[in-house]
Amino acid sequence: MKIKIFALILLASIWSACSYKFSGASTTGLKTVVIRVFENNAPLVIPTLSNQITESLKTRIRNQTKLIISTSGEGDASFEGRITGYDIKPVALQNSATPTAGANRLTITVSVKYRNNVKDHEKESFEESFTRYFDFPISGAPIQTLLPGAIENINKQLSEDIFNRAFAQW
Repeated sequence: MKIKIFALILLASIWSACSYKFSGASTTGLKTVVIRVFENNAPLVIPTLSNQITESLKTRIRNQTKLIISTSGEGDASFEGRITGYDIKPVALQNSATPTAGANRLTITVSVKYRNNVKDHEKESFEESFTRYFDFPISGAPIQTLLPGAIENINKQLSEDIFNRAFAQW
């Protein structure tokens, strides 16, 4: 009976010690992360964009790590950022007598400063810009109805890029 209990305890210890995360994220030594609201310094300002990008990054970290997220104070790591670019430009010009765009491209650029405060991990800190775009066809629908989906798509891509750079060292 004692051997079974010992074996069960040993198995439980080994099982809890062996874990693998399929996200590829390494948060060694980190327990808390501070994510400050991204400032919107883009020439064209969408009022809700800074909050949407910030929340997208928080969601990614919350879903793929066990880190405790805060918006103020000092954590083991911190993110702060600025939206430096937001623009819509025509792409895929169609050949005709009067050139018209076949699609529009929404491009968003963010500048991110990540600081890892854990001893011996400070070199993982970075300050870098990330840019993503989304092309959407001109289908007769007003651009204002297409933008929310395009922004959501870009925010997911940007948060993935930032997450991978900070925690997967990509």
